[in-house]
Amino acid sequence: MAKQKTLKIRQIRSGISTPRGHRDALRSLGLRRLRHVVERSDTPAVRGLVRKIPHLVEIVEEKA
Repeated sequence: MAKQKTLKIRQIRSGISTPRGHRDALRSLGLRRLRHVVERSDTPAVRGLVRKIPHLVEIVEEKA
């Protein structure tokens, strides 16, 4: 079985005073506070969430 690719995503800016959809995207990624890092599978849905809020998050690492 092939290993699934993963992404490490870090929150770099606050979700305060952002549109509701941006805060919802942060929460659905599992990010709760600044500099919080989560590891998620590399799927089109996760990539879409990251593309929706590029000013709030950064991809720290991509694992194969």
